[in-house]
This record gives sequence, structure tokens and C-alpha cells, in this order.
Amino acid sequence: MEAREAAAEADGAVAEPDVLTDFQRWFFTMSRLKSFNWKFVENDLQRNKSSEIISEILKQTCLHPLCRSFPPSVRYRRLFLSELIRLEAAGCDPLDELYDALGEVVGEAEGSECYKSYFLPCGGAVSLLEKVALISEGTTGLVTWEAALYLAEWALDHREFFSDRTVLELGSGVGLTGVAICRSCRPRRFVFSDCHAAVLQALRDNVRLNGLDGRAAPAVSVRRLDWTTATEDELREVGADVVIAADVVYDPDVAHSLVELLRLVLTRSSPPPAVLVCCAVRNPQTYGGFRRQLESRGIQPEVLDGAVSHVFPYDRLSHMELIRLTAADGLQV
Repeated sequence: MEAREAAAEADGAVAEPDVLTDFQRWFFTMSRLKSFNWKFVENDLQRNKSSEIISEILKQTCLHPLCRSFPPSVRYRRLFLSELIRLEAAGCDPLDELYDALGEVVGEAEGSECYKSYFLPCGGAVSLLEKVALISEGTTGLVTWEAALYLAEWALDHREFFSDRTVLELGSGVGLTGVAICRSCRPRRFVFSDCHAAVLQALRDNVRLNGLDGRAAPAVSVRRLDWTTATEDELREVGADVVIAADVVYDPDVAHSLVELLRLVLTRSSPPPAVLVCCAVRNPQTYGGFRRQLESRGIQPEVLDGAVSHVFPYDRLSHMELIRLTAADGLQV
């Protein structure tokens, strides 16, 4: 092992333990296959004339206990194993366990759902049942989006912001951000919310899947919250110290309803909660409209700059903006 790592460093490659960790993280989040360091595997096979590296990758991915309980999609596993076979065939003798793994996945039927697992710095993973398609059952809320991952990373860097506080998440989707906060940041209470029936069911399933049943700290609940009809009484019942939302600004009509709800949140509590909204700015015009609506309703957005720790693998090309919202002095409903 030491000889292989020394050779890798001499070649300017990443040391093997890092490569294996990356393969595991990318595999369980179903990252694009071109993200993987296949060149390292190819070089290792040619240098050592041994399939040991393939065997180690299998142990960290398709043969890992997490894959038995929460497997990525059938198609994804099939493509992943096919790439390993392509490299192995060119570099060393056939590895029986590799072909056995492919034979097993070939016999599985493809479904509309799959699991994605996101490893946490504190140990363990957030495993979520998500839809394979980006849009399903009339909503985009059944998959994890980049802003949810970014906000979770920010939370992991600022755990004290959530510690021993009541947190309300708007538009929770399948639950990545909230589950990560519950598992790592010690909130006193966490309220997941959404309004789409299928999303709410997925949320309940994923909350239970990750052992957040409300019987142990933190106290966790999932509730329906419609931004167009939410009342002061509903918000008072939650009693949030912190309100968060990620990837919720994607449509001008939705943005208008969100702004009105945020105005209610900021003006009907004393002291008002801390409010964070994280957005992947895919459409500058839509996002700019959201910012203008905030300011026209007396809500001041403050951009929280600074890098976040890269905990989860995802496309970081999108421009992310995390803003903290406060009510202008003297703002009244």
C-alpha cells in the first residue's frame, strides 16, 4: 500500500485513501461518472498488474453495507460497474466479485425512485429516498438541489447558529438540509414544512429513515405550510428562532408568496427570528425580481460571504447566494 501511495505521489496523483473516499462519496450521491478519478485507477492497474484497486473500490461502493440498505439507482450502478469492467479488462485478470456485482444489478428492475446518501463529517450519512427524474408528480421537490447542499455545508460550519434553537425550514423538499442540521447541529426543535402532498410524504419517510422520530432530541415534526394561506397563529405555534429556506426562488409567482410570508415572519415575532435564504442563481432576472420584492416590502437582504467547507459532492459551477433577512426599522404589517 505504501509503495502504491508513493508511486501515486511521484506521478502527481491523489493518494489512494483520498481516491477511495472520493469514489465512495461520489458513488452514493450518484455524481456524474466523469467526476471520478478513473485515470488514477487506470494507472494503478497498469503499474501493479493487480486488480486490488478495483476490489477496494467495490468494497467502498457496490459491496458496502450502505449500498445493500440504500442503493443508488439500478441504471447508475450498472454504468458504474461497466466502467470498472472496462478498465479492469485492459489492465489485469478478471475479478470474479466485479462480474458477480454486475450480474446482480442486471437482474434488478429499474424503478422511479432511488437512494442517495450524503456522508457527514461527524460520521454516518444522511440517506434519502428521492425520485430519479428531476420533475415528478408535478413538482421539483422530490430531489435534492444544490442550494440545499450548500446551506447544509454552511450550517455544518456554523453549528452554534442552530444549537439549542427552534428551526423552521420552508420548502424542505426531501429533507437533506434539515436532516443534516438535526444530525450535526443540536437544535432543540426542528420543523420541516412543505405544501405538496407527495413531498410531505417523502419528507415523513426520510425523517423516519434517518432515525428522527421525535422521541429523542431534537424534537422533530413535519407539517403542511402553504405560503399563500399561512397565518400568524401558525407561525406563532412554531415559535421559530431560526427560519431557513433553500432553492425556493424559481418562479416569480412563488417568489411573491414567499416574500409575503417572510414579511409576516419578520414582523409578527418579538424578537424576530434569524432568517436565511439560500439560492442557486440560475436565472438572474427571477432572482433579481425576488431581491427587489424583498426590498419593496421593507426587508433588507444581507449577503453572507465566505467560503464553505466542501462536504458534499455536487456541481459548484452555479452561483450560490446565501442571504440573511432583516426587517427595516419601523416596518409594520
